[in-house]
Amino acid sequence: MSSNQNIPKPVKFAFGGLSGMGATVFVQPLDLLKNRMQLSGEGGAARAHRTVFHAGLSVIKSEGVPGLYKGLSAGLARQLLYTTTRVGIYTTLFEHFSGEDGSPPGFFTKAGCALTAGAIGSFCGTPAEISLIRMTADGGLPVDKRRNYKGVLNAVSRITKEEGVLTLWRGCGPTMGRAMVVNIAQLVTYSSVKEKLLVTGYFNDNIMCHFVSSMISGLVTTVASMPVDICKTRIQNMKVINGVPEYKGAVDVFMKTVRSEGVLSLWKGFTPYYARIGPHTVLMFIFLEQLNKGYVKNFIHPKE
Repeated sequence: MSSNQNIPKPVKFAFGGLSGMGATVFVQPLDLLKNRMQLSGEGGAARAHRTVFHAGLSVIKSEGVPGLYKGLSAGLARQLLYTTTRVGIYTTLFEHFSGEDGSPPGFFTKAGCALTAGAIGSFCGTPAEISLIRMTADGGLPVDKRRNYKGVLNAVSRITKEEGVLTLWRGCGPTMGRAMVVNIAQLVTYSSVKEKLLVTGYFNDNIMCHFVSSMISGLVTTVASMPVDICKTRIQNMKVINGVPEYKGAVDVFMKTVRSEGVLSLWKGFTPYYARIGPHTVLMFIFLEQLNKGYVKNFIHPKE
């Protein structure tokens, strides 16, 4: 049995959340730019941002450099709820279904573990997710339409008071769908790629191996999850006017987006999305691997 299997489950959950939160501190500006680009040109309107560089310069010019970190508190809360749950559950299930000799489970078993972890984690994290979407989108709205949340707690409190508690789970369906796609593409791809790299003899189980595995995993995740992500973003940012929502659901978002903006608009914001998810994946798994190794070294085998 590997040393990682001796790490207590609460510690695994905590390490999952900490690794995600640490990565978010570095990539929050890219998350903001991704959301702004996904909302730009909505409904066939003129696109406010031509490229990720144009979007970044626009934010800095109108909101200052700190504007790139709007929604950071919601981003950290999302990682605390979502990543803690999904990484903890995935790691636990992965080790449960591994062989007694430490051999990893098969592909379909890993996929099942990823689906379960993603669905549960995203459900727990949806209130923070909707807060994050709205806080990062706010600066791109006309002044009279901004929500001006002061932080994630203020966002959750006001959403509950002004729109009802169930609004915190608006877009939960596409959020869970995106999470399941992300988990299959990210967690399963990462594990599989890492295994393949190690057997080549050119890589050792170190940061370089984790980096290459994470970048490949991030690319696959970006391509697979963006169409679901843009639907989720637009649903969670929409306003209900006179009791009528802008979209009826994820399918309605999908159809309206393709009809008015073209099929390729489903991958709008590809550059900041990958520029975010790639480094976030790299940093998250590096932090997670190092936390696991540090725990094993200091608490399981302190004298070795």
